[in-house]
Amino acid sequence: MDATAPTLHEQLQALAEHLLRSGRMLVTAESCTGGLLAAACTELPGSSRWFERGLVTYSNAAKQQLLGVPAALIEREGAVSQAVALAMAHGALTHAPAQLSVAITGIAGPDGGSPGKPVGTVWFAWGNGQTLQAQRCQFEGDRPAIRQAAMRHALARLLEF
Repeated sequence: MDATAPTLHEQLQALAEHLLRSGRMLVTAESCTGGLLAAACTELPGSSRWFERGLVTYSNAAKQQLLGVPAALIEREGAVSQAVALAMAHGALTHAPAQLSVAITGIAGPDGGSPGKPVGTVWFAWGNGQTLQAQRCQFEGDRPAIRQAAMRHALARLLEF
């Protein structure tokens, strides 16, 4: 790890300050990270002033029921896809009184991968009510390493978004 890279606490503090200044609330929609990002956010004292809720939508049914992701979309594109990540970010904003969302869906392993979507494939999406952005990443390592990398990446990009 780069010694000049911000720590998780520093990243969270920067996010908190930005959200507090802008008067916005954050909602997370997590699949493969199982709530790691929401847990990290709520480690910071006072997070209830900028963190609205975290939705762990690990199953396809949860993505449909809690976020409104169409079953046909999941069937057509797969749960780990750009389209589903975008639908998760949009659904999180639709189903929560928040102005900023992040969605994470991926394959943390050790199994579940395929040639087109190997273990470590993670799709992210960020939304703010007007704009949705998505990004695909490929992480290396074991299940805990992939989940941690995905959580850290989601946070870093959230700060940029």
